[in-house]
Amino acid sequence: MKRPELLIPANSLEVLKIAVVFGADAVYIGGEVFSLRAKAKNFSMEEMKEGIAFAHARGVKVYVTANILAHNADLDEVREYFTELREVSPDALIISDPGVFEIAKEACPKIELHISTQANNTNYGTYLFWHSLGAKRVVSARELSLQEIKEIRDHIPSDLEIETFIHGAMCISYSGRCLLSNYLAARDANQGACTHPCRWKYALMEEMRPGEYMPVFENERGTYIFNSKDLCMIEHIPELIAAGIDSFKVEGRMKAALYVATVARTYRKAIDDFMESPEIYKQNMPWYLSQISNCTYRQFTTGFFFGRPSEETQIYDNSTYLKEYTYLGTVEGCTGDGLCTVIQRNKFSVGEQIEAMKPDGANLELTVLKILDESGKEMQSAPHPQQKLYIDLGTPLEQYDILRRKEEAC
Repeated sequence: MKRPELLIPANSLEVLKIAVVFGADAVYIGGEVFSLRAKAKNFSMEEMKEGIAFAHARGVKVYVTANILAHNADLDEVREYFTELREVSPDALIISDPGVFEIAKEACPKIELHISTQANNTNYGTYLFWHSLGAKRVVSARELSLQEIKEIRDHIPSDLEIETFIHGAMCISYSGRCLLSNYLAARDANQGACTHPCRWKYALMEEMRPGEYMPVFENERGTYIFNSKDLCMIEHIPELIAAGIDSFKVEGRMKAALYVATVARTYRKAIDDFMESPEIYKQNMPWYLSQISNCTYRQFTTGFFFGRPSEETQIYDNSTYLKEYTYLGTVEGCTGDGLCTVIQRNKFSVGEQIEAMKPDGANLELTVLKILDESGKEMQSAPHPQQKLYIDLGTPLEQYDILRRKEEAC
C-alpha cells in the first residue's frame, strides 16, 4: 500500500516552518505574483529560498503556485518570474493556464509541473492530455466522487500522480472558477483577488417588483445561501487511499499557524496510524476528531466524495467560523533561566491558563507565571501582538511549539 503525501499550505515563512515541523510531507506556497491569493502574505524570492532550504533539510518538498488564468499582459512577466524561480528550485510549479504551462516548460525544464484544480480536471481524458504534455501530477476537481477518482486512477499511467483536496474550505463555483467576485466587486477571483462573495448575506427580489428586497429568513441572523461547510475527510483515509490518491491536499493559504499546525499534526498521525494498523487508526478516531476542531472552521462535510451532497452540506443561517482556540504565539526557543522566547500573536496575561501544542501530539496545560518584554521589563499582560516576549511557563518548551488559549464560548 502506497503511503500518500500530506500536502499543507503556508502563507508565510513562519507558517511554512510550522507546517514542516508539524508533519507535512510537502508544503505549497505562493509568490508575490500569479498565485491566486493576492491577499495572502505570500513569499518574496529570498523567503522562498530560505523556506525551501529549511524544508529540504528536513526531507520536505515545496511547491509554488502560479495558477492564475493569465491575460495577454501577464505573459512576459510570467516568463520573467519563472526564470527567477528556476534559480530558487522549488520541487514543482502548480499551474492551470495552458499558456503559462508552456512558458514553464521552457523556463523551468527541470522543475515538475502540476496541474491546478483551476483547470477543471474532471475526467481521465484530461489527465492523459496533461500527462502527454509533460505534467507529473494533476489536482482533481472538487466535484469528483471517490468512485470517479478511482476510475481515473485505473485509466492513467502509474507515474501520473493524483492530488486531491481532503480538508478545508469549499468553493461554490465549478472547481473554483468563480465570476461572482469579478461581477459584484470588480475583483477577479481567477487573478487572485477574490472578495469571497459566497460568504455575503443576500435578499430576494421578484422580477416585477424591482427595488423591493425581501429577506430570506432562516433565523434572526438571516440566511447565507451560498455558504458551504468545510471539507473534512479525517474519518475516511482508508477510502481515499483505496481510490488511488497520491497526495492529500489541505486548503488554507490564507490561514494562520494554529490552523496549519492543528490540521497537519492531526492528519499526520491519522495517516501514520492507518499505515501501521487500521485497528490503531480506528481506535484513535476520537482523538483525531477532537483535535481537528481545535482551530477555526465552519462545520464539516465530506463534500462530493460519496456522491452528490445533500442540502446538509450548506450552512444557511450564518457565515461565521467556529473557534475553540485562540493562537497566542510560537516558541522560538528557551533561555538558560527557563524563560521561553515567544513571538506573540494575540494578547494574554500573567495567571492565565494556556496550552502548548507540540508536534508529537501532546498538549501541555500551563500557567503564565511571568512575562518580560524584549528589554527585560516585567509585564502583567501582553496586549500588543507581533512582539517578542520572554515568558515563564514553569517548564521549558521546544522551538516551534504553538501556544494557544481555549475559549469558553465556541
